[in-house]
Amino acid sequence: MGIFWALVALSVMIFIHELGHYLAAKFFCVKVERFSIGFGPVLAKKMCCGNEWAISALPLGGYVQMKGQDDTDPGKLSSDPDSYSAKKPWQRIVILLAGPFANFFLAYMLYLFIALWGYQAYAPQIGKVLPHSPAAQAGLRSGDRILAVDGHSVATWNQMSDYLQHHPHAFDLLIKRGEKRLHITVAPKLTATKNIFGEKIKRPMIGIAPDFKATVTVHHTLLSATTYAWQRTVDAAKFIVVGIEKMIEGIVSPKEIGGVITIVDVTAKASQMGLAPFLALCALISVNLGILNLLPIPALDGGHIMINLYEMITRKSPTPQMLYRITYVGWIFIIGLLGLGLYNDINRLLGAH
Repeated sequence: MGIFWALVALSVMIFIHELGHYLAAKFFCVKVERFSIGFGPVLAKKMCCGNEWAISALPLGGYVQMKGQDDTDPGKLSSDPDSYSAKKPWQRIVILLAGPFANFFLAYMLYLFIALWGYQAYAPQIGKVLPHSPAAQAGLRSGDRILAVDGHSVATWNQMSDYLQHHPHAFDLLIKRGEKRLHITVAPKLTATKNIFGEKIKRPMIGIAPDFKATVTVHHTLLSATTYAWQRTVDAAKFIVVGIEKMIEGIVSPKEIGGVITIVDVTAKASQMGLAPFLALCALISVNLGILNLLPIPALDGGHIMINLYEMITRKSPTPQMLYRITYVGWIFIIGLLGLGLYNDINRLLGAH
């Protein structure tokens, strides 16, 4: 069942992305010839709303085929008023941006639902105190529950941790120890550690770890949920952008690139952990899909946007020969990237890394 829900989730994310393109195209009166979930041979199709709706053989993908625009044949242009190629460059850019925007909007709505539905988080309860650490020297103990930091109440471990990272100075902790409430002052120490990308960094730390058995269910009001959803969407986008940057810099190994098998596997496992973790992962993948499509790679939305920006700046269209060359280069890059992801997936299955 996990794999089933993973495929359903990916299909929904692809559908939402293509729906963004579709609605923007319709808004600018561009004729849509086909809306397909999947690539390759068409398995089923139906005419509705003036265009063909199709399900194709390869489910992990999709496309909106507009009149006067075809990535498999870049020279297939049309001067008809209802064609994509006849629209002004800025209108085409809006159509192209609509797909990634739809993915960001989907992620925001998923995070909003999670905040209103409720999600599990670690309680701000200490499970372990490292010997000789600032926490140990200040007198903190395993089992202490942190109620407030510098007068700011905290309900989860992450809230407390985030506050400490942004206030690397001595702070006052209000803790509950048994039936007692105590104020303890702790001065963090810059400690060598590694971030999520494996880089050596220094962070202010006090030497405590959470009690992984102590969890709380967090519910937001509608107002706080909107802020939570926005911040989670922004954080997800920053994480993915920085990850791409680290890969370009060579800090993150290309071996970390996951393909379709990894995405399905991770999503399937998340579906078995509960609704909130499953939807949170779907939101992250949706943001990832939006950002990757904005990369300035020919054949992706970002590549088409660059071509239209070129036309806006130079006030002339690229030649058919130029379009063919850059589109084929883009397809070679994408196929190579998909091949690398599949290669890494197979190696993981075989236990190579």
